Amino acid sequence: MTKAEGAAMAVGGLSRIRLPVRALVIGGAVVFGTALVYRLGLLDGILARWDDIAYLSVQHMQLAAISGGLAIATGLPLGVMLSRPAARRMAEPVMQMLNIGTTVPTLAVLALAMTVLGIGDPPAIFALWAMTLLPIVRNAYVGLRELPDHLIEAATGMGMAPAEILLRVELPNALYVMLAGIRTALTINVGTVPLAFLIGGGGLGELIFTGIDLAEPSMMLAGAIPTALLAVATDFLVAMTTRLVVSRGVLPQD
Repeated sequence: MTKAEGAAMAVGGLSRIRLPVRALVIGGAVVFGTALVYRLGLLDGILARWDDIAYLSVQHMQLAAISGGLAIATGLPLGVMLSRPAARRMAEPVMQMLNIGTTVPTLAVLALAMTVLGIGDPPAIFALWAMTLLPIVRNAYVGLRELPDHLIEAATGMGMAPAEILLRVELPNALYVMLAGIRTALTINVGTVPLAFLIGGGGLGELIFTGIDLAEPSMMLAGAIPTALLAVATDFLVAMTTRLVVSRGVLPQD
């Protein structure tokens, strides 16, 4: 097993689960959760808030899409740049800087962003971007850095320029690891968005935290259940995208 394959399997092992098994597990969890909510008499209270769930879910996904898109747009180029020989000495210091966004408690990041940017969407998007960036940058860097040397040597021997090697050899072979980082980052992002409500960002956190304050379990679950489903759906969609765009020869074998 090459280093690249080992890294890919470590960060993206869940994508190796076959579709029928994945669907069975998710379907079983949904059925069990629905039965439990019904048994507790909370289902009617959740369904009564359907309009709020639909409206806040759109807000939720907008925050996740904007912050996640910005993280991808900045994280991938940064990871590629750090993997170049001239910039490799900067890689670990930069990673440690980015690690601040994940090691500092989420509420502290939100509070700091609110202090500088005020209340509303901008601080929420900035905080989510900061917390989402590290997995994308690190996986882009590791995926390119750990490619087998013989691939680079063969491309160089064929007369390819460095830019051509990057586009035609390195990126296609590192794509699985890079997408695994994006998958992890976006899933965490979607699950963290409810905290944006605390600084005026909206989203399903409005139902969750209002339900906690009012001691209404049905309202809390009306926000928590859709949040969990959106996170699972995001993970599933990125996993399926990986299966479609990554070459079969690069995907880890089942």
